[in-house]
Amino acid sequence: QVQLVESGGGLVQPGGSLRLSCAASGLSLESYAIGWFRQAPGKEREGVVCINSWRDISDYADSLKGRFTVSRDNAKNTVYLQINSLKVEDTAVYYCAAGSVFSKLCVTREAGMDYWGKGTLVTVSS
Repeated sequence: QVQLVESGGGLVQPGGSLRLSCAASGLSLESYAIGWFRQAPGKEREGVVCINSWRDISDYADSLKGRFTVSRDNAKNTVYLQINSLKVEDTAVYYCAAGSVFSKLCVTREAGMDYWGKGTLVTVSS
């Protein structure tokens, strides 16, 4: 059974940083395309970043480039999302997802994502 479990969310002040983790079981993340998505209160879920299994393609949402960085630790079967210079508008539930095929429509349409975690809440507030 495939499971993706996000962690690392919490309450942080504006300007702070967080590193979210996505730990997988039942599949090897090394062989999968990975996506991070988020859903703010009252809004639709949006893509943050998608990367392919070879890690040579990282597709970030245009509006979020520069503050978000995705990385993998294959030995731990875990993917990370580093978020810097957090803003109040970054408050959201953050989800990771995995898919066997990388799609250029991953960020904009969640294309190719087969498995989803339940999310971790990030609250940015002073």
